[in-house]
Amino acid sequence: MIVGGRVVAPDRVLDDGWLAIAGGKIVQVGTGTPPDINRVDVDGCLVVPGFVDTHCHGGGGGSFSSGNPEELFRAVRAHRRHGTTTMLGSLVSDPIPVLRDQIAALRELVQEGELAGIHLEGPFISKARCGAHDPATLIEPDTATVNALLGAGRGDIRMVTLAPELHGGIKAVRQLAESGVIAAIGHTDGVEDQIVPAIDAGASVATHLFNAMRPLHHREPGPIGALLDDERITVELICDLVHVHPTVLRLAAHHAGKGRTVLITDAMSATDAADGSYILGRLEVDVRDGVATLAGNGSLAGSTLTMDAAFRNLVRGAGIDLLDAVRATSGRPAELLGIADRTGSLRAGLAADVVVLDRDLRPAKVLRQGEWVKDDAAATLSATAPLSGAVEGGVSVSDG
Repeated sequence: MIVGGRVVAPDRVLDDGWLAIAGGKIVQVGTGTPPDINRVDVDGCLVVPGFVDTHCHGGGGGSFSSGNPEELFRAVRAHRRHGTTTMLGSLVSDPIPVLRDQIAALRELVQEGELAGIHLEGPFISKARCGAHDPATLIEPDTATVNALLGAGRGDIRMVTLAPELHGGIKAVRQLAESGVIAAIGHTDGVEDQIVPAIDAGASVATHLFNAMRPLHHREPGPIGALLDDERITVELICDLVHVHPTVLRLAAHHAGKGRTVLITDAMSATDAADGSYILGRLEVDVRDGVATLAGNGSLAGSTLTMDAAFRNLVRGAGIDLLDAVRATSGRPAELLGIADRTGSLRAGLAADVVVLDRDLRPAKVLRQGEWVKDDAAATLSATAPLSGAVEGGVSVSDG
């Protein structure tokens, strides 16, 4: 029993709420006096669903592009400490043979239940908006190449980001959608007349809206206007208050609403690690004060964001209410991945994926599938005593 907290249920916040957990699942959610069995008193803390991150490249010094099993697990563990109980492993653009090897390495984590799937961010993206992707690795999509990558994934590739204005782009969107893979529009220099046909063909996600795409203009809305205004599109937002200004975050979140807004980290290996020099894909990245930029030109290169910091930033930096923030960090991304019947909210029958947030909205303890996530840096939550202290943990410059 998790008792004594403010439990964020799907439709309301339950003051003095409680959760009954057994067999790795939530069996009951209630308020008031709970059954008197195995109580864990969280002493007024906020209890939210485990975070779901659909766009993450690494963390804890480990990169999902490395292919190194120890690095891959290190990245997963780093984000799990911060409350991410479900995540996709994202890969940046690389030559096709390299991507196939990276996909094979990540598939092992998917099969073991550590990752919910794989996200390919490229290589079918615009050189004009490539961001932290090596331009030499970018190619136009064709049926055979898309099939080769999907074949390497053996059903574990859940999302592919591409620029639909490329030759073969619309056809690739349709191919992905028909294969049951989320087609995401991103790293695009396309105009509205090139974006709308891609949505009609089955694209359903905007990869980190605003970033690495043609900017919004009042006479040419471009991808931002087309994606934000289309009810068929779920928009990703990097909520570190560095990639997108709080006012713009608030405008986008309000317009898209709780049904279409998803927070992501776009985190790279320096997340929950020290400043210094890192590699993202094939490019060198400098991390100073938690901000990751390309060594060559100073462009933003992913983030050092964690989902708990994104949650805090949305609530405190952008002024979004708790229910909508929980939807953006758990409920909607779980729906997007088709796993809302398993996780993403605090409901009976779902996995016991739970984050206990202290009064500063920092993780005090994380429960994944009914088991506490071990973390030496976190406070110890016992069944015999209430939670007594806040946990700082590693957070990014995005802490807002």
